Amino acid sequence: MNHNRYKCGANRLGAMEGEGMQTKVLAVDDDTAILAMLKRYFAWRLPEFRLLTADAGQAALSQLAQQPDLILLDVNLPDIDGFTLTSRIRAITSVPIIFLTARITDQDKVQGLGAGGDDYVTKPFSLTELGARIKAHVRRAHQPDKQAQIAVFGRIMIDYHAHQVSVDTTCLKLENKQYQLIEWLSLNPGQVFSREQLYEKIWGYDAQGDERVITEHIRRIRKLFDACQVTSPIVTVWGVGYKWQN
Repeated sequence: MNHNRYKCGANRLGAMEGEGMQTKVLAVDDDTAILAMLKRYFAWRLPEFRLLTADAGQAALSQLAQQPDLILLDVNLPDIDGFTLTSRIRAITSVPIIFLTARITDQDKVQGLGAGGDDYVTKPFSLTELGARIKAHVRRAHQPDKQAQIAVFGRIMIDYHAHQVSVDTTCLKLENKQYQLIEWLSLNPGQVFSREQLYEKIWGYDAQGDERVITEHIRRIRKLFDACQVTSPIVTVWGVGYKWQN
C-alpha cells in the first residue's frame, strides 16, 4: 500500500483497498480491556483490517514505523496526553485520527479537532458504529486521485491531483478533512450545503450533533486564509450552511 500520508502535506494514500495488503489500524489506549475488546471485534467483524495496539504515547509513536492507515486514540494516556500526541503524530503523518475517549465536553472536542483529529467518539461506544466510522474514513482516504486538475480563484490555487491548496506561493498546511471540505465546496461553487450535508459527504455517515465538527474545521480553514491576508472563499449562509464563493 502506498503511504503518501507519511510525507508532508495533505496528500491522500493514493492506493485502493484490494491491493492484497491489509489496511492497518492503530488503537492507542491504556485500558487493556478496551484493546482486548477491539481485537475481538476486528477479528470477528473487520477481518480485512490488521489491528495494531499501543498502551501509551511513546509506544504509539514507535508503532508509526508500521505506517498505520488510521489511528484510534484515547486522550488520557499515562505518559503523553492524547492532544499533545496528536500534534506529534501530525508532524509525521496525515492519516485519519479518531479520538476514542470518555472526555465528552465541547471544549475537549474542539481541542482534539484543533490538534489535528478528524473525528471524536465518546465512551461508552457502539462497536458497530465505530466500525462504520473506520470504514468510512479509510474508504475516503483510499480514493484514487482525480485526473490532474488545477483551479485558480484569485490568489488561491487548488491542485486537485496533489491535494494541495496554496495562496500565492504559500502551501497551506491543511488536515485531511479540511482539504476535503475545500475540495468539495470548490467543485460545487455557489451551491449551499448545510453542516449535516457536509458531514455526510465528507465523513460518509450521519451522527447527531457532529455538525459541530464542520464548524470547527471551517473556522480553522478561515484562520489559515486570514494568515495569508486573503479572504476565505467559504462563505456562511446564515441559517442554512456554507458555500464556495468565487
